[in-house]
Amino acid sequence: MIHLLLLLGSSVAVVVLFQKLHIPSSIGYLLVGVLFGAHTPGPVIEVQQIREVAEFGIVFLLFTIGLSFSLPQIHALRGQVLGLGTGQVLLTTAVIGGASWWLGLPPATAFIIGAVFAQSSTTIISKQLAEQGDEHSRHGRLGVAMSVFQDVTAVPFVVVIPVLSSIDDDASVLFEALGWAMAKAVLAFLLVFVLGRWLLRPLFHAVVARRSAELFTLTVLFVSLLAAWTTNRLGLSMAFGAFLVGMMLGETEFRHQVESTIRPFRDVLIGLFFVSIGMLFDPSAIPQNWQWAVVGVATMLLSKTLLVALIVRLSGLDGLTAWRTGLLLAVGGEFGFALLAIALDVHALTNHHAQIVFTAVLFSMIVAPFLIRYNNALARLFVWKSDLQVDPETYPVDSETTKHLRDHTIICGYGRIGQSVGHFLEEEKIPYVALDLDSARVKAAHIAGEPVYYADSSERDILEAVGLDTAKLIVISYDDPVLAKKILHHVRALRPDLPVMVRTRDETHVEELRQAGATEVVPEVLEAGLMIASHALLLLNVPFTRVVRRMQQQRASRYRLLREFYRGEEEFSDDFNRVIADGLRSVSISSGSSVVGKKLKELELEGVIVSSLVRQGLRESEPLDLVIAEDDVVVLFGTPGNLDLAERKLLGKRP
Repeated sequence: MIHLLLLLGSSVAVVVLFQKLHIPSSIGYLLVGVLFGAHTPGPVIEVQQIREVAEFGIVFLLFTIGLSFSLPQIHALRGQVLGLGTGQVLLTTAVIGGASWWLGLPPATAFIIGAVFAQSSTTIISKQLAEQGDEHSRHGRLGVAMSVFQDVTAVPFVVVIPVLSSIDDDASVLFEALGWAMAKAVLAFLLVFVLGRWLLRPLFHAVVARRSAELFTLTVLFVSLLAAWTTNRLGLSMAFGAFLVGMMLGETEFRHQVESTIRPFRDVLIGLFFVSIGMLFDPSAIPQNWQWAVVGVATMLLSKTLLVALIVRLSGLDGLTAWRTGLLLAVGGEFGFALLAIALDVHALTNHHAQIVFTAVLFSMIVAPFLIRYNNALARLFVWKSDLQVDPETYPVDSETTKHLRDHTIICGYGRIGQSVGHFLEEEKIPYVALDLDSARVKAAHIAGEPVYYADSSERDILEAVGLDTAKLIVISYDDPVLAKKILHHVRALRPDLPVMVRTRDETHVEELRQAGATEVVPEVLEAGLMIASHALLLLNVPFTRVVRRMQQQRASRYRLLREFYRGEEEFSDDFNRVIADGLRSVSISSGSSVVGKKLKELELEGVIVSSLVRQGLRESEPLDLVIAEDDVVVLFGTPGNLDLAERKLLGKRP
C-alpha cells in the first residue's frame, strides 16, 4: 500500500511540475517509472504488478483511436492525409528496418526498430505548435494530421509484432505465421463488424433510454473489454479488438459520449502504462549504449525528415512546406514506446536492443521542442534560394497592393460564407480584402479578379498589412472558435473600436466570443431556422413588416425562440459543447408534488426560464402567476444542470 501511495504521489508532483514547464506528461510518467524501477536506488515497485493493470491503458487508447477513425472517416481521409500518412510509416519502417538488418540485426528485431522509429508524438507536435501560434499553418495542420493518422497505421504493427516472437529466420515460417495472423485479424474484423452493426446500436439505445450515466459507463467498459478478450482468444492483441469495436461505435450517434465516458479510465491507465515502461529503462546502460543511441536518434531524425519532405513535395506542395512538415514528424512518439513494450512482452526484442531504442526515442522527444520551434530556419537551409522567392501563384499578402484600401472590410476565411459576404459587398461597391490558407482557392479567386490573398489571418502583422488601422469592419467566417478568439485578441489590441462579426455554428460559443470582443456573433444554425421561419410566415400571408419585426426581435433577444427546442437523444450522442448547451424540458407535476397549490413565480427556479405551462391540453405562454395544479406540465428552458435542479424542485415530494 505504501508503494502505491508513493507512486501516485510522485506521479502527481512530477506531472504538475512538467505541465508548468510545458513538457509532455508522458515523459513525466516515464521519469516516475525510472525512479521506482529496479535499476535505480530507492523504493522498488514490481513492474509486473503495474503492467497487469497498465496494459488496459493501451486497450483503451486503441479504443478511442477507433472512435476517432471509423470506417466512413477513414474513407473520407483516403486522399492526401491517408496516402501521405501510410507512405511515411511504410517508408520509414522499410528504410530504418532495412538499415538495421544490413548492420547485422535479426529481421524481426530490425522490423520492430523500424516500426518504433516510424511513430511521431502528436502530443509534443500539437502542443509546441499551439504555443508558437503555428497550429493553423499549412505545415502545422498537415504535420498534426499525419501524426494522428500514424496511430491508425500502427494497428497492423500491434497484430504483427506478437507473431515475430514465435518464428525463426526461416522466411517460409515467417510468411506462414504472418498469413495466419492476418487471417485471424480479418476474422476478428468481420466478427466485430457484423455484431457491431446488428447489436451495438440497439444495445446503446436501450441503455440510453434508462438515462443512467452509471449504466452507460458499465456498458462502454463491458463492450470494449469483451472485444479485447475476443481478439486475445484468437491469438491477437487485446488492443486490436478494442480498436475494432471503437471503429464500430465511431459510426453511431453515441461516439462523443462514449469517448467522454472512457477518457478518465484511458488517461489514468495510460499514465500507469508509461510508468511501467519507465521501470524497464536502465540508466546505467547509457554509458555503454549512448553511442548507438545517438546513431539511432540521428538516423531517425534524418531519415524521417528526408522521407516526409520527399513524399510531401511529390504531393505537389512547395519545398519549404515539405521540409517544415518533415522536421515536425522527425521526432519519436509515445506509441513507439507502446510497440516497444509489446515486443518485450512477447520476447521479440532483447533487453539490450530495447534499451538502445528506448534511449534514442527519448532523446528525440527531448530535442523535439527545439526542432519544432526553429523548423522554419532549419527548413530554409535545405531549400534553394530560388524556391524561397515568393511564388506569384500563391498570391501572398502584398502591402503595396493593399495600402490604398480605406473604409474596407477584411474577410478572414474565404470559404462558402466568406465568398458570399464578398459578393454582396462587391454588389454594393464596398471595398474588401479576403484572407485564406487554401492556396488552390486563393489562386482560383485571384485569377477571377477577386481581392483574395494567401495569408494566416490570425497573425498580427498580416492584419496590419491588410489595413486593419483603416478598416471599417472585420468578418471572421471560420468555424473555429479558437482561431476566432486569437484574431479578436489582435484586433482588440490594435483597434478596440472596430466592429467585428464572427460566424459560429450554433449558440454554444456565442457568449464566449462576445466576451472575447466580438461585436456580433451569427450562429448559422439559428439564422437558418430564422430564415425558414420568416419564409413560412410570408407564405402564410403574415404582413412583411410584421415578419421583419419578428426577426429583429429574435436577434435582439439572442434567438430565444430558436434556442428553445427539445434535444432528445442529443444529450447522449452529441459533442460536449452541445451537451452543456441550453434546451427545453417538460416536467409533469404529479399528485404527490409539494409545489401543487403554489404559484410558479414563488418557486424561485434559478438558472431556468419557464417557457410555458400546459393544463388539460391548453398551453399558457405567460404562466408565472398561475397556481400549479396536479397533472400540469411545466416547460422549462436552460442548461442541463440547471434543468436537473429545477426538475427536482418541481417533483419534490411532500414530507
